[in-house]
Amino acid sequence: MLGNTYDHQQCSIARALEVVGERWTLLVVRDALYGVQRFSDFAERLDIPRAVLSDRLRSLVEHDVLERVPDPDHRGRSLYRLTARGRELWPVVHALASWGSPLAGGDRGHRQFRHAACDAQLDANGRCPTCGAMPAAEDVLTTWHGAAPPDDDSVSAILRRPHRLTEPVG
Repeated sequence: MLGNTYDHQQCSIARALEVVGERWTLLVVRDALYGVQRFSDFAERLDIPRAVLSDRLRSLVEHDVLERVPDPDHRGRSLYRLTARGRELWPVVHALASWGSPLAGGDRGHRQFRHAACDAQLDANGRCPTCGAMPAAEDVLTTWHGAAPPDDDSVSAILRRPHRLTEPVG
């Protein structure tokens, strides 16, 4: 079995991988950036085993990427919200999405990210070509373009609608 620490590495990338490098973790962060906050919504959207999701959420809370707060609409349940440290991962997630876009291939459609203040599409580096800013996650609008993805869950349907990143959905 592979370990999940890089104690022998004196490297900031290794330290970052200890936080977000396990399978599913970056997809949980991505969906949190998209506005997903409820355990059930993460589970439905990602189709992830519940025990794995619990572990990833616990770890992200432990590392101050997410905070766990009571859900005001569902007594005894929690919401998982990005912390400032978690929102700092937006450029990383955007860069990976840009890098991975050609790998997705075909005409399946894609998510587009626009600077809310300028309504300009962000470049592959996350920069607004109109004003030159690298907007924070909460200043980015996302929309789905092209064919609907094969996801047929209710959370994915909501996320295909235009909205600001980090704006709660559901």
